[in-house]
Amino acid sequence: MADDDKDLDETLEETFPASDAPANTVETGVARGVPASTVSDNRAASRFEMVQDGQVSFLTYRRTPTSLTLVHTEVPEAQRGGGIGGMLVDAALDAGRREGLQTIVECPFAKAYLKKKKR
Repeated sequence: MADDDKDLDETLEETFPASDAPANTVETGVARGVPASTVSDNRAASRFEMVQDGQVSFLTYRRTPTSLTLVHTEVPEAQRGGGIGGMLVDAALDAGRREGLQTIVECPFAKAYLKKKKR
């Protein structure tokens, strides 16, 4: 594991199943004027969500009493490139901090986003 990865979280998963390829690529740019407060935590579905133009973007997670594992980010193709995926990751990290949970990042998009954001 590279030193940069250790700064993110020592428990980062380094591999993921080929069937769980990234749903998105890391994009830069302004998030089309959508405030981060529009991200909601749908605990019943175990995912952070954002609805824009009638389309739902989400970041699924597993929550335990001590941890929040980020599993998969999905942004509809028409919504990609506007920063929504990053807003979902940021909202998840904020929620984990507020609740005092260890955040574990398995999602390939979230890993790439956090590495890029760190630069």
